[in-house]
Amino acid sequence: MRRLLLATAATFLAAAGVAYSQGATMSFFVTSVGSGKGADLGGIKGADALCASLAEAVGVTGKTWAAYLSTSDADARDRIGKGPWVNAKGVKIADDVASLHGDANAITKETALNEKGEVVNGRGDKPNRHDVLTGSKPDGTKIADQTCGDWTMSGAEGVAMVGHHDRTGLDDSAAAKSWNSSHASRGGCSQEALQGTGGDGLFYCFAVN
Repeated sequence: MRRLLLATAATFLAAAGVAYSQGATMSFFVTSVGSGKGADLGGIKGADALCASLAEAVGVTGKTWAAYLSTSDADARDRIGKGPWVNAKGVKIADDVASLHGDANAITKETALNEKGEVVNGRGDKPNRHDVLTGSKPDGTKIADQTCGDWTMSGAEGVAMVGHHDRTGLDDSAAAKSWNSSHASRGGCSQEALQGTGGDGLFYCFAVN
């Protein structure tokens, strides 16, 4: 019996080690939560800090994290390192910046997981949370005046460009299927405005190193 218990414990610990090892390699995720203040993320530094704190909360340390967000003087594509990037389950999202912004990326509802390794609600789920803040064009460069004041606004004014992490929308257009540049927010930058079009103030995080 003792040998059986020891063997069982060893198997359990080995499995746990594999799970932790996979999680520790995570270099991409969708935030499980936003700031709670709509598109006001405390600016780009506040967004980066939220990426880091969410990753560290699930045991992923020693990485420098950057939010995939463009600002008036920075392009999202230039903030996230060189890749490759994998999700919490160890699934590769993209090899590099070029493939991330091309047809070769592997971002889908099933792979665009949050930092806990959970699937994020998409179109057809309640509530829908597929609108992900980016402020970016399809190539990852900034869109003028669509960053909610460089991620500091939370009222009825301002606009934010969002993408669909589940690659689905109202039709089969390229925009509806875009992970990073689907449509602009409507009604401002507040939490209510973002939720009104199927969002929740979530954004993408990438490990720079």
